Amino acid sequence: MKAKKAKLITVLSLSMLALAGCYVVPVIGPDGQPTTAVYPIPPHPAHPGHPPVPVTMHARLYPANDLANQTGMISGTVTNMRTGKGRFQLQYGNEVLTGEATRHGTDEKSGIASAYGSGGSFMQCEYQMNSPVQGAGHCTFSNGARYRLHIGS
Repeated sequence: MKAKKAKLITVLSLSMLALAGCYVVPVIGPDGQPTTAVYPIPPHPAHPGHPPVPVTMHARLYPANDLANQTGMISGTVTNMRTGKGRFQLQYGNEVLTGEATRHGTDEKSGIASAYGSGGSFMQCEYQMNSPVQGAGHCTFSNGARYRLHIGS
């Protein structure tokens, strides 16, 4: 019994050590079942020994044309990695679209985002942040639907 307990403690300790400096993101797989993805946290450029802490925000997309009205408002999440990049996920119809957002070169407030679903749907967005946790933009989906994007609470 002691050997099993010691083995369990060792496995848990090694798992925690392996995930140090990483974060785990819940993701909905193509089969609709939740799974996780592990991403290493890059070091902060100004503080190499201290990685930035990611911030997760709500994203809401409001219809901007008749085609988008057929689906209605869409909700998702955006995780700001605090490195000029972000990851986001949203449900569009029967698909989960996942992708990334990247700030434009020297302009830390504007950026582009792209996402793809396993069924072939994709979207492209342009956005402008007015603070590190709030912004707005517009998105176009592969079927021609257009939305106004709002990021933050």
